[in-house]
Amino acid sequence: MTVPFLFEREGHVALLSFNRPEKRNAICPESACRFADAIAEIAADDEIRAVILTGAGDKAFCSGGDLAQTLPLMSGARAPETEWDRRLLGDPGINDRMALRGIAMHKPIIAAVNGDCMAAGMEILLGTDLRVAVPEARFALPEAARGVIPFAGALARLSRQIPYAAAMEIMLANVPMTAEDALRHGLINRIVAPDELMATARELAERVSANAPVSVQQIKATVLAAQGRPLAEGYALEDEAKAVVMATEDAREGPRAFMEKRTPIYRGR
Repeated sequence: MTVPFLFEREGHVALLSFNRPEKRNAICPESACRFADAIAEIAADDEIRAVILTGAGDKAFCSGGDLAQTLPLMSGARAPETEWDRRLLGDPGINDRMALRGIAMHKPIIAAVNGDCMAAGMEILLGTDLRVAVPEARFALPEAARGVIPFAGALARLSRQIPYAAAMEIMLANVPMTAEDALRHGLINRIVAPDELMATARELAERVSANAPVSVQQIKATVLAAQGRPLAEGYALEDEAKAVVMATEDAREGPRAFMEKRTPIYRGR
């Protein structure tokens, strides 16, 4: 039986994949639970320094929650039938970890968007840090047309990441955003050919992984924590991060390696 969500390791990089290409990588209860479990494991594993998230096939990154399985389960229209169903309903932390929302996940996540990125798939995208997409990728939040709303982070995050009017056009009028528009609005970092997508994502992951892990994680954590706060509070958070980083051996190794004209050896401590 095909596993609907995959978690692999490649050195210091974790590779996560939605694996239901025949269903446009829609999220079923099992894939939601497996994704959430992977995020918890990655957050606790000091050997993992960066994450790549993508989808199987060439049609969709993730088309959102499965309209036949997941959404009816969450609305009460379908009773739980499997252990995955019961876990999804019984543990609210699964939804938060899967949506990369409200959790301490300080390791950078690179999204390799290989096709349509819609509904919950787009909401998950908003929790990633670096994003590359193929020219054919489309970004949409069609929940209102299905009688529901985005509830995995988009209502709070989308208008912080792209202009307000552009965000509302996606959510209120159900107008998909092209890859070109996503790039223009800053939703993604770059557009690459399909045969270059994973290589580009891996290059970014390796560049992240080559840096000092504590520095990388403190940068991400502080930037996220400072969003929406007064500058004085942001500066205080920055000072706290500085104190953490400057106390590490890596903070001594970096300048030393630079002066000795060699590649630094960072150990994350």
